[in-house]
Amino acid sequence: MRENRWYREICRPMHVVHRALFFIKQGESMNDLTQLQERAIEEAKAAQSSRALYEIKMKYLGRTGEVTALLKRMKEIPAEERPAYGKQVNALRVALEELFASCEEAVKEKELAFRISQEKVDVTMPGKRVRKQKGTLHPVTRVKNQLIDIFAGMGFEIFEGPEIESEYYNFTALNTPADHPARDMQDTFYVTDEFLLRTQTSAGQIRLMEKKQPPIKMLSPGRVFRSDDDATHSPMFHQMEGLVVDKNITLCDLQGMLDEFARVMFSETSKTRLRPSYFPFTEPSVEVDVSCAACGGKGCSLCKGTGWIEVLGAGMVNRRVLENCGVDPDEYSGFAFGMGVERIAMLKYGMNNIKLLTENDTRFLEQFKD
Repeated sequence: MRENRWYREICRPMHVVHRALFFIKQGESMNDLTQLQERAIEEAKAAQSSRALYEIKMKYLGRTGEVTALLKRMKEIPAEERPAYGKQVNALRVALEELFASCEEAVKEKELAFRISQEKVDVTMPGKRVRKQKGTLHPVTRVKNQLIDIFAGMGFEIFEGPEIESEYYNFTALNTPADHPARDMQDTFYVTDEFLLRTQTSAGQIRLMEKKQPPIKMLSPGRVFRSDDDATHSPMFHQMEGLVVDKNITLCDLQGMLDEFARVMFSETSKTRLRPSYFPFTEPSVEVDVSCAACGGKGCSLCKGTGWIEVLGAGMVNRRVLENCGVDPDEYSGFAFGMGVERIAMLKYGMNNIKLLTENDTRFLEQFKD
């Protein structure tokens, strides 16, 4: 009884198909169209899901469907018989559309009933126990705190400047030429023509030197912003810059301090080396490498077989920078260094993609529990 009722309700539009078949004179034979009709009814009736019914519908009524193909054969019909042929094939198409519409409603009701039966909740069952998770510091915060502890132990004071900085403090006072690429809009986020999101925490060094006479020993941590985004760069990252200004400061003082930093941050056997480089605000300038802690300097995949890993940039403070801050470069000298906190974290914990630090994946962050 239920089967007959369902069949009658779903397939009742097919009486239109029978009327259409009666009037077709050319094209498909009556037998072919009847078979097409019966196949459509049987396949629609057998569909167990909305997706399956949709595929059956496309088989007959889609752009490459069987009924669509009948209409495309219009050009093969004699001109005087085309109106009648087209009218009746269209009637067949409309009837099948009504058939599939009815079937869709029935299948959706069936799927809904199944979902409701499967999603029942037994309110008498005890609830699932929530696993308590102990909070932990983010790896960037961990490394930042470690760096502050290391340099604070060497006598550095902490100074944090503003994140929205003027062009003067971010570029001009640091001896960055007006035509330097870093000043371009494709590299720097400008707020106005004069103010921007700082690209380096070195601006804090200028602000402190304007207020305080040497000796100066300061560390400037904070967020910086650059228009750069790939596996090892992010538009926003954390930087840690240091400055020492006093009498008779040399590169030897810089390397000695960096050796202590590498020993505490990476391993007791870590060493540093300085390679010539160029920065507008230091002269001479150097890139600083640390011996690979993974292989002990022998060469591995982490250090790309060189035994060394680049970690930061540094150099002796340029005379013009000291002059811009009212410090006599003939009496005082100094060194400055800057490192990306995320880069140090990636090297320390063996990460290969900076995006891991910003995705907030708890599975990743849980690895850094105390």
